Amino acid sequence: MSGGTRLENANPVIFQRSLERLLTASEADEDVHDPIDDREIFDLIRSINDPEHPLSLEELNVVEQVRVKVNDAESTVSVEFTPTIPHCSMATLIGLSIKVKLLRSLPDRFKIDVHITPGTHASEEAVNKQLADKERVAAALENSSLLEVVNQCLSIRSI
Repeated sequence: MSGGTRLENANPVIFQRSLERLLTASEADEDVHDPIDDREIFDLIRSINDPEHPLSLEELNVVEQVRVKVNDAESTVSVEFTPTIPHCSMATLIGLSIKVKLLRSLPDRFKIDVHITPGTHASEEAVNKQLADKERVAAALENSSLLEVVNQCLSIRSI
């Protein structure tokens, strides 16, 4: 954040990034059916930028591969994310960024569920309700200011 705004979590714990996944020959072959798995979804969301810090959601341990569940046969993706503090005012924005990234990246057949890890946020129920409501998500993305912030979270950050 800029403009002298006070950060809620000024000194977050930074976690080490996991190694990049090596693609197998069959994964690179477009003619071979390759089901989408947990690691593939994690790779899509791990580099999303935190809205307050120049760090990724993976570096802040907001997203972890163990909290990603995919059922390719049933076309479902479930992602739990863990805000860095229990009163994080950015939780809805973080969840929205994860959801938008997945909506933009996955085939339309997938039902995407993004929610807060149970017991890790004071407003968990309200945030989860917003993220599960298609109309609220669509309305949020029609707000140009909010969409700009989401796109910044999804942009590739140069190192």
